[in-house]
Order: sequence, then C-alpha cells, then structure tokens
Amino acid sequence: MTSPTIQEPAPADPSGRAGRVAEWPQAYLDRPPLQSGDVVQLVDPSGPSSAESVERAVGYLEGWGLSVRVAAHILARDSRADYLAGSDELRRADLVEAWTDPEVDAVVCVRGGYGAMRLLDGIDWARMAAATPRRDGRPKLLTGSSDITALHEAFRFHLGVPSLFCPMPGNDVFRDSAAIRQDVGRWLLEPWRNRQIVGPRAEVLVPGRVCGSFRGGNLSLLAAGIGAPEAVARTGDQPEILFLEDIEEDLYRLDNLMIQMARSGRLAAACGIVLGSWHDCAPPDQVRALMAEYLTGLGVPVLWEQGFGHDPEALSVPLNVTGVLDLAVGREPRLSVGRPQRPGAGD
Repeated sequence: MTSPTIQEPAPADPSGRAGRVAEWPQAYLDRPPLQSGDVVQLVDPSGPSSAESVERAVGYLEGWGLSVRVAAHILARDSRADYLAGSDELRRADLVEAWTDPEVDAVVCVRGGYGAMRLLDGIDWARMAAATPRRDGRPKLLTGSSDITALHEAFRFHLGVPSLFCPMPGNDVFRDSAAIRQDVGRWLLEPWRNRQIVGPRAEVLVPGRVCGSFRGGNLSLLAAGIGAPEAVARTGDQPEILFLEDIEEDLYRLDNLMIQMARSGRLAAACGIVLGSWHDCAPPDQVRALMAEYLTGLGVPVLWEQGFGHDPEALSVPLNVTGVLDLAVGREPRLSVGRPQRPGAGD
C-alpha cells in the first residue's frame, strides 16, 4: 500500500531555528522537562470543565513545585454547543496566549472531550514557532491525551516539538489513581531517556525489533485528521512507531476507523504498532482479533495492550521522540525511550 504523501512544513527561517527544531525531540532525554518553580499554564481546548476540577488540577501541579497559571476562559461554555469549553475563538485564544507567553514553560490541557481539532486552522503557526523556545533554549511542552491527540499531531508537524500524551489533571482518573499521578509527575520532573513504558497486560502480537519516532494517540482523532497536513510526517523524519487507543467505540466503529487508517497508508507507513487500552469498547477478545486482522500482515512488530489511553491506570507516552520497540520471541516486551545503545541496533 502506498504511504501518505510527505508534505513540507513551513520553510525554516535563516536564524538557525531549523537546527534547533532538529534537536528538539531530544530535549527532555537527559534533562527533565520541568523543575520546581517553572511556569505551567492550564488550558481547556476541548470539553467544558468545572471549577472544582480546575482547582484540583492546580493543586496537583502546585504540589510538584510548579507555578500555575489558569487560562482566562477555562470555565467558559459555548452558547451553541454545551459540549465545548467556550467558543472556538476563546479556546484558541487561550491556547495561543499560553504557548506564546515567554514566561510559560509548559501548556497543560486540563481535560479532553471534543473540540481541539476545531482550533487548528485558525492558528498562526509561524507565531507559535517563534514563541516555542523557552528561556533555556529548549522547546515548551504540551501535555494531554484523548481529544488532545489533534494538538499533538499539529504541534509535531508545525513546530517539531516533543510532547507528552498523558492523563489530564482535571479528569477523575487523575484524582482516583495515585499510580497515574506518580507516573505523570515522573515524566514532568525526570529525564526521559531509557524509560520503560509497558503495562502488565502487554502481549506480543507480532515479534520484531525496531527503532522509530513515537507518534499517534487516539484512533478516532487520527482517523478524523486523515487528509490534513498534520496527518503525515515532516520531511526527513524517521519512520513512526504508531500508538493507537480508543474509548467507548463499538466493534464496527473500530473496524471503520481502522479501514480509514489502512486506506490512507498510515498503517503501512509505520515501522511498528503499539496498541493501548480499549476502555469500554467491544469485548477485548473481539478488539484484539480485529486489530490482528489489520496489523499482523504488515510485516512490522505489533504490541497489544501496552497500557496507555483511557485505562483507569493509564501510562503516559512521550510523542515525537525516538524509541525502541523490542518484541523479541521468548522475552518480555520492551518499549523504551531513546536510541538503541549500540550503533545500528533496532534500525
């Protein structure tokens, strides 16, 4: 199957930014993304939040020693659609203001829902790119999951930054799971290199070992983005290890989403596939069989139930970083951040 057409991102300026962008996926490997005193801003690009959930989120972040700012319209409601946290214009303004604030080190999405993809076409990406470097020269960090997949894809393509697909501090799972809070805290406050990110239920569907760039997220959002610029790789990018998960989807819906991914060429373009949780979807054995139907003939390693996504104990996953998927026969599956330790391994 033909791979998606590779599109050029916006031309780099002559200031040396292109060199920095090439290095940005390595920015958090050996130095933690954040440290005590760094400024993070909470935004809500998707569904509406409550004052109580925002207050909880602020408390968690401040508990890690971070200085927290809250977007001006984080509690807004859209007058037309009560499933949106304010109008597109307000949500977009909050997101852009947070990212372009020179004092902000990370933009934290308080929750998911629906609506992030509606913001993309109105964003001035050249302005966002100019504001991406932090005071220490590294890129700002975006965090969130579920509907925030749309932003992860866009920030990867337009800005070239690594980001963190993780449970969001305004959601109930963050409140209910000490393991989630601990895991997210480690990703924010510790270096990423050599981190192992495989959950206890992981199972090898297809063995193999590859090195590639971690990309993907929520299957529904990835399928919805097919045909958009953000759905493809930047020129010069290495092949992707594609992460997929979803929630509350019937089997026929998952089938439809996977045929979209297959026909677009995204599945065939991947060098490896990592399947996360399928919380409240069809019975797991049926989902597993469906995924095997689409993925086992691709000739790439495939991991089932890695643990990221909407699971009550969901693991976080860094995106737009290099990692190794090692599914050797007879060994526990391994998924690690950073390049192989010996030259050429996993390529």
